[in-house]
Amino acid sequence: MAGGSEVAETTLSCVKCGKPAQLQCPKCMELKLPREGAAFCTQDCFKASWSSHKSVHLKAKLSSLGQNSESVSDDWQYCLKKGQARTPKLPQFDWTGSLRPYPISPNSIVPAHIDKPDWALDGIPKIEPNSDLQHVVEIKSPQQIEKMRECCRIAREVLDVAARMIRPGVTTDEIDKAVHEATIAAGGYPSPLNYHFFPKSCCTSVNEVICHGIPDARKLEDGDIVNVDVTVYYNGVHGDLNETYFVGNVDETSKQLVQCTYECLEKAIAIVKPGVRFREIGEVINRHASMSGFSVVKSYCGHGIGELFHCAPNIPHYGRNKAVGVMKAGQTFTIEPMINAGVWRDRMWPDGWTAVTTDGKHSAQFEHTLLVTEKGVEVLTARLPSSPDVFPWLKP
Repeated sequence: MAGGSEVAETTLSCVKCGKPAQLQCPKCMELKLPREGAAFCTQDCFKASWSSHKSVHLKAKLSSLGQNSESVSDDWQYCLKKGQARTPKLPQFDWTGSLRPYPISPNSIVPAHIDKPDWALDGIPKIEPNSDLQHVVEIKSPQQIEKMRECCRIAREVLDVAARMIRPGVTTDEIDKAVHEATIAAGGYPSPLNYHFFPKSCCTSVNEVICHGIPDARKLEDGDIVNVDVTVYYNGVHGDLNETYFVGNVDETSKQLVQCTYECLEKAIAIVKPGVRFREIGEVINRHASMSGFSVVKSYCGHGIGELFHCAPNIPHYGRNKAVGVMKAGQTFTIEPMINAGVWRDRMWPDGWTAVTTDGKHSAQFEHTLLVTEKGVEVLTARLPSSPDVFPWLKP
């Protein structure tokens, strides 16, 4: 985020560290929010607080629409009718493709006995933004690794539930409900639910949507491609994976795009071992995508994962990136390339989540959670013998 503006008085305290504050968040000033909750002593404190602080802006916007924070979980930015943006303040939008937002149902309920992450109730992560693990790549203990294995296996089984549902006529909201119920049945919490106010239990990204699509009432149509992104919180850790599926009869370019994206992930995983630089992942992915005539999204990256949903390391998927560090045994992170049929650039829908291609062409993604081992890599979210046979290139 851009730097803040100077505060005339120096009696305010920094939101991050409590020291005398000399900067103020420009977005808070624009929204005319109280200065006490928008002051920072330095740019470093401002940047370190951004991932949690920005939720203050969303709450203010919701309040201006007549919604309070308690109602966010039930009716957050509902689509009023087909073709309208998810916020009444922005009914018009220059859509890049043919997809439009549809109505969103009320959030699914999580039973009281389920262990929940710290954003489950109010939508704001507390531990994650300020953790040292945003800067240091954690080496997991054997106990943590075993927890990750179990959680990632559950996440795989949940995603497989979604995979079996993919067909024309099914809504992404129905997929979300199945993901939610399968996660709860396994004793887990669907990590995306209320994370920075995300209103659903998984992400469903159709056609030109690159990532973070919100499940809604639109029925999948013959010829669509749809990515389902599942993360499960179980026994104190997160497991994250996604796959892109064909809906009915898909055109040849989309088939090639989805297969290429799968291959990009597989080729990237193949180089993972101790001593390899994180930046090399992007080189491998970029090379394969470019040779196939596709482009690599630059705005979204893979990430460290464990007791935190998102943490270090940062894993760019594009070439000539500046990712810092080398792989070491015991690290866990995701690789999740997003590959576009056209240009690599993305654009955000007015709902603040749905990222789409700027030219309206299709995008595909695949993701695994990985463990660096002494000799190589273990794919913690690997397909199981029971996983549905949905990818033609994997058939004997």
